[in-house]
Amino acid sequence: MDYVVAEGLPAVGKSEALALLERFYPESVRVLPELVKEIVERERIDLLRDRAALTAAIERALPERAARIREIVEHGYLCLEESHLGVHLAYSVALGDAGFVNAYDGLRHTIPEPDAYVRLEIPVSRSIARQRARGTPGFDVDAADLDRMAARLDRWHGDRASRLIPIDADRPVDQTLRDLADVLDLSYGIPRKALCKTFDILLLLGRPASGKSELIGFMDGLSAAKRAERFRIAPFRVVDDFPILWERFLDDDIWEKLERPRLHSKRCGGNYAVTDDSLWGFLIEKINRHVEPVVTPPARLDHRTVIVEFSRGGPSGYADALSRLSPSILQRTAILYVSVSFEESWRRNVARYDEKRRDGILTHSVPREEMERTYGTDDWPVVAGETHGMLEIGGIAIPYATMPNEPESTDPIELGERYAAALEPLYAAWRDLRR
Repeated sequence: MDYVVAEGLPAVGKSEALALLERFYPESVRVLPELVKEIVERERIDLLRDRAALTAAIERALPERAARIREIVEHGYLCLEESHLGVHLAYSVALGDAGFVNAYDGLRHTIPEPDAYVRLEIPVSRSIARQRARGTPGFDVDAADLDRMAARLDRWHGDRASRLIPIDADRPVDQTLRDLADVLDLSYGIPRKALCKTFDILLLLGRPASGKSELIGFMDGLSAAKRAERFRIAPFRVVDDFPILWERFLDDDIWEKLERPRLHSKRCGGNYAVTDDSLWGFLIEKINRHVEPVVTPPARLDHRTVIVEFSRGGPSGYADALSRLSPSILQRTAILYVSVSFEESWRRNVARYDEKRRDGILTHSVPREEMERTYGTDDWPVVAGETHGMLEIGGIAIPYATMPNEPESTDPIELGERYAAALEPLYAAWRDLRR
């Protein structure tokens, strides 16, 4: 998002919230104050009585405001504007100001269309109490007018099918600000320009214990700025299908306890092995369900990276998995395959196992029987024959990189060089594809 407008009832705290965001995210945010209020104060217009003069002043001010919005966006900042013409239209209807209502259609296209509207929500009664507390009677609006305005504004958004994001502002200010910063994808101490140059979705593939989770742990330990600038990964969330698989194992334990057959797995050497290969397709559908809401409009994924981690094996394991992924995911994806031999995968698999924490991402183990049956064959070299290249899945081009991850290393300098050597050209290919 490049341009977002904040709205809400009087005294909800719009000005204060936006000012704090600009103060604490100076690398990313620029704020434009409410245009109507700015005009009223500058030209000493009576907000409730001088409506014709106000409409004329708004019309004069709009070209400059539009130019300022474009300038902020062009310089790489998020433009946050307080209030908008739709709010003023709703007030005009509530106050019986036919002059602005009639002028609105001629003015509405002067300002660029926001990417989203954020509404700070409080009850009308709370707005009245806060208006009294702030002591600015010239801007106070009574409950009846607020009710009419709010109803008309809801209709305005409905007619336009606006992207309207509500935030509860009737609670402690720190909670409201935290949600507002999250909705706007603001990251402390990192320029927004750096976050613009990061992956949307990174599929992280490879045999069990190949080093996928260790790569995620490495990235998690970096500052957001360093991770974005060197490895092209923004503040991220991880979707890993192992916890989903483990839950199916535990479900089978319950069926067994009820003296019913296990559905998907069997006990194997103090652990579990998959017996129903349709479970692998089920896990991809669960990944689709977890990731699609994040990447499908009107959901937001601005300046965030989703890392999707899974292992597959067999003569068509990765081909089948990738073909089942949702197109909305594939369209925003790059693939990093972490490559180790079967023997190295087994060695690390045994070394990392902690029986007391066998459900953990970094501590679980795959039984030898499962390793040989499921992961003894790996179709990635068939799917992707080069170190770097492009796959086509369902008509969608997807860049990939294969990163050799042997010998094993715990040296952060060596790992950083290894990861950067794979991710930098992968990002370049992904970026060029989406230009």
